[in-house]
Amino acid sequence: MHRRVFLTSLLGASAAVAGLSGCADGEATAATPGAATRPLAGKVPAGTSLKIASYQNVQQLQFRLAKLPRLPFTVSSWANIGAGPDVINAFRARSLDVANNAGIPPIQAHYQGFDAKIVAIDITRRPNYLFATRPGSGIRTVAGFRGKRLAFSQGQAQGVVLLRALKQAGLKYDDVTLVPLTSNQFLTALQSGQVDIAPLANNQAPAYLKQYGDEGAHAIRTDVVDLLNLLWAPQSVLDDPAKAAAIAAYIPEWARGQVWQYEHPDVWNEEFFVKTQNLSPDQARSITALANKPLFPPSWDEAVKWEQETADLLAEGGFVKKFDVSSLFDHRFESIAAKAVPEEYRR
Repeated sequence: MHRRVFLTSLLGASAAVAGLSGCADGEATAATPGAATRPLAGKVPAGTSLKIASYQNVQQLQFRLAKLPRLPFTVSSWANIGAGPDVINAFRARSLDVANNAGIPPIQAHYQGFDAKIVAIDITRRPNYLFATRPGSGIRTVAGFRGKRLAFSQGQAQGVVLLRALKQAGLKYDDVTLVPLTSNQFLTALQSGQVDIAPLANNQAPAYLKQYGDEGAHAIRTDVVDLLNLLWAPQSVLDDPAKAAAIAAYIPEWARGQVWQYEHPDVWNEEFFVKTQNLSPDQARSITALANKPLFPPSWDEAVKWEQETADLLAEGGFVKKFDVSSLFDHRFESIAAKAVPEEYRR
């Protein structure tokens, strides 16, 4: 019953925002015949531009600090958008051409009838999220989630981490109450006691625990990973040969920027976490100590398998309909990121 109530609530809210019952003109358009197999242009045509997501300005900062080469196209806007639902809405509004997300937003977009494709993959081997408890909570393990209120965002990475953790602990969806929220609401929900548990990113947790640790808030760590860090783009963008070529030119620099960040933790701590996120140097170091080594696979076989498992997990809970996720991947871009980085960053 908890699941059905949650799903009705979430779909009602999503329909109001994105129109699940029907797609507006230019949203879920049919792919241009042959677009998915048409070879990518070897050169970006003059005058090409892209609107690129850069949550908290991370991409621009990486480009500047790493002194990456000038892109062969114009970035008409760097959009400070990160959450999957926000990205999907921006895609629909044609205010965004390419975004960096986890594996679940493309599944959610497909379920909403919006056609978009994955164009680059970075494999995540270590957990990027932990579970934080509300102040005064005595919950110490995932098994203790039974009967509790859990913050859940169906269209974001935090959602799939929670579902996988529940499955690993042998808990069914009806054993808990899933509270529909977006990730930017999680902290407030924890602080107010609206939820008992919320998945927080490693870089969010230190500040929350510092503020509420004395009141009994604490972290529950698991080995559950959100395997995919990816770039994706609307099919309508990929059907434009000039924009597709620009995305192919952007992918190598996106990959090199992540490698640079990983190899220069002290600089990144100071320039990003301390200067832009107002964290202390110690907090910054605690976050980068948990950082994943970027891994860009020449083959997407593992990514497709993991994405299918995720979609199936959502389908089992009644959150989406079962489908073949192979339709989410544009394999024309498959090896581009791997070819751009040293051997140790290929997987």
